[in-house]
Amino acid sequence: MRASGVILAAGRGERFQGQVNKVFVLLRGRPLLRWCVDAFLASGAVEELVVVARPGEEGQITEFLSEVPLPVQVVPGGERRQDSARAGVEAAQGKYVLIHDGARPLVTSELIRRVLSAAEEHGAAVPVLPVVDTVRYVDDRDFLRPEDVRRARLVRIQTPQGFRRELLLSALEVAERQGLSLTDDAAALLALGKPVAAVPGDPRNLKITHREDLTLAEALLTLL
Repeated sequence: MRASGVILAAGRGERFQGQVNKVFVLLRGRPLLRWCVDAFLASGAVEELVVVARPGEEGQITEFLSEVPLPVQVVPGGERRQDSARAGVEAAQGKYVLIHDGARPLVTSELIRRVLSAAEEHGAAVPVLPVVDTVRYVDDRDFLRPEDVRRARLVRIQTPQGFRRELLLSALEVAERQGLSLTDDAAALLALGKPVAAVPGDPRNLKITHREDLTLAEALLTLL
């Protein structure tokens, strides 16, 4: 199997301030998770989907995705994001894995294919956006410090992130043994000094973190 899509849907969503897992929240009448699934289906890039669910929600997601025309596995996630990612990657059967946040509903098929192509060429690839704002440090009293942070080579990281499956699994295992805390999947490889290719991301591929982000997503959909 060439590639698997791994969608992370096990987050707590504490900043979203809701009782329901935000991947089930509706955007134009469609749950966020379904937007992600449909983008992967439309891309033609993957031959299976692995959805990492909150423990206890596996049955709900399995039923929800019962009519998806690809093999779908639903596995329980872990305490941390990296635990959930590892659970999904271990379950995947593809030579390559594309790991995507279930709270990024506006991912496009083009971006999915672009990341997979770069992962096949380099072994690991992530989509990025340049930092355009002025960036500064603050001190422990929340006052601005005088030095600038040079933004010329700074980027913001998105998902999906693509990897050769065995390469990522090996890096995640090392990170676990070393007790590393990872903010994204590429961090596991970077901690080992492994290169990760950066490919152009998509500014519309926002992550739904707060409730007001749904309003922004609605506005972005009018531009698509």
